[in-house]
Amino acid sequence: MRFGTLDFTPALDSPGLLAPPTAAALQRADAAGASDAASPAPPAGEVLVVAIDPGLADTAAFCAHYEISMEDGANCVIVQARRGERTWYAACLVRGSDRADVNGVVRRHLDARKLSFAPMDDAVALSGMEYGGITPVGLPADWPILVDESVAGHERLIVGSGVRGSKLLVTGAFLAGLPNAEVLRIAQG
Repeated sequence: MRFGTLDFTPALDSPGLLAPPTAAALQRADAAGASDAASPAPPAGEVLVVAIDPGLADTAAFCAHYEISMEDGANCVIVQARRGERTWYAACLVRGSDRADVNGVVRRHLDARKLSFAPMDDAVALSGMEYGGITPVGLPADWPILVDESVAGHERLIVGSGVRGSKLLVTGAFLAGLPNAEVLRIAQG
């Protein structure tokens, strides 16, 4: 499938373009879908992938170079929440043209006393993905995934693949159907 100037192919056919946790999550979703038609797992066969220049992985550079609108991209931001002695992580998905209301809606929704963007080293080590390529597909099972309602309702979106050298093409419904995903309004504005 062509999107922008890129030609995408099924992600399950190109596991070398995915971070190991992303490939494993798609394989699990595919196996669950094949064995149980009523499975809540999103259909992994609908996920497409394309190799890109890793130097263009950041949203603005990627969109400009490959002729894709910022509204057709979704950024996955990892946040670190704290309350008392407890520290936990969550992912926030907003369109590339939007910003997550981290200190308002997200902090209250996670019932955190303090919320900040996760330190890069923590996000990379805990997710098993590359900085600048982190995707909600394959994140640790106990991390909430907060999906902005504009992302959930979008027909097709570009998201990271877990590595900087490729991107996934997915539907908003796929992202909203990921394990631990919750749809709410988290974009500012």
